[in-house]
Amino acid sequence: MIRAARHITRVWRDEAGTVLVELAVVLGLFVLMVFGVIDFGRLGFSYVLAEKATETAARMAVVRPAICQNVAPVVRRTLLGTLNLSVRNGTRCSDAPGVCRAPATVTCTGSAGQPQAAAIFTQIAALLPVGAGAENLRFTYSYDPDLNRVGAPYAPIVTVEITDLEYQFISPLGAFVALAGGTDDGRLGTAFAFPSMSASLPAEDLK
Repeated sequence: MIRAARHITRVWRDEAGTVLVELAVVLGLFVLMVFGVIDFGRLGFSYVLAEKATETAARMAVVRPAICQNVAPVVRRTLLGTLNLSVRNGTRCSDAPGVCRAPATVTCTGSAGQPQAAAIFTQIAALLPVGAGAENLRFTYSYDPDLNRVGAPYAPIVTVEITDLEYQFISPLGAFVALAGGTDDGRLGTAFAFPSMSASLPAEDLK
């Protein structure tokens, strides 16, 4: 009886292997934290770079010919403007409401086959997440009466949007969660939709 009690006590006090168990738990948490910081740091950095790319794309688009088709070349008069003899060519559209025919808002998606869109994408490609293409650029030309005059070349507000991108993690965060003793639901560490962003500037005529 005494001999059995001593054996049980010895087994109870034996700590061989506990260090390895503790190391496995702590190591899983440590690896998860390190790679989580790396990947989410990359995400923040990618977001800042994409914002810069959007601003650069907008700056390039406003000094180039319209990328979208059917953008009005000239600001035309309405019937009211034709009848009002006091309205001359060069009158600001905002000075005489109703004399300018407001051009429709035009939106299109870039493509590698469109020379202007391809040139813009080439300049900003290094700033965008992996897998981006010219088709991830969306261009919008909208009317602002304060920027336009009767009979003058149309000067729209040009908006460039970066959209439909995916962000790719470089580490299997879900596997690290499982290693740390958590539950991997299959979503952590997988690709997800990158936030869309846009920048707008008034068009300029370098001529």
